[in-house]
Amino acid sequence: MFQLGKTIVSEDIIEKDFVCNLNACKGACCIDGDAGAPLEAHESSILKDIYPKVKPFLRKEGIEAIEAQGTFIKTEEGELETPLIDGADCAYVIFDEHNTALCGIEEAYNQGEVTWKKPVSCHLYPIRVKDYSEFSAVNYHHWHICDDACQLGKELQVPVYKFVKEALIRKFGEDWYAELEKVANTMTK
Repeated sequence: MFQLGKTIVSEDIIEKDFVCNLNACKGACCIDGDAGAPLEAHESSILKDIYPKVKPFLRKEGIEAIEAQGTFIKTEEGELETPLIDGADCAYVIFDEHNTALCGIEEAYNQGEVTWKKPVSCHLYPIRVKDYSEFSAVNYHHWHICDDACQLGKELQVPVYKFVKEALIRKFGEDWYAELEKVANTMTK
């Protein structure tokens, strides 16, 4: 672990390799698990605002889940998440012609309908950020469904932090990322 500003960062994000391999996993992270995507407080209002523009991209089941539960939910622990369809798929998930799970929000973004790509927690994956009162913990999350992504990352020699560069900059800023690169360069020499 090392500190960058108000973050405590796991060395795993530098030492581990990762490149999403949708051909292998079919977007399992959007449909497996028992919770929706974690949301930051301000993202809940964004979801509410953009839902009318995202709705045409969603599946019937997703629309029904969102209209029954809301554009986001609050867990018993007070955490904000995307709603699920029958406790499984994220309500915002869609499928392409190869039955690969994709994000309906991101599809609306790609089509120019909205200016928000998707929840930052999704964009950052496999990095998970846990906010505490004085700092944020930045950790690599290993999930067996991503073993193919780890293998592809290793083949291509792409460390986690480089794979999620855009998302890290979105979350922490250009200066933070530049400092991370300096640390990575000293660690890999």
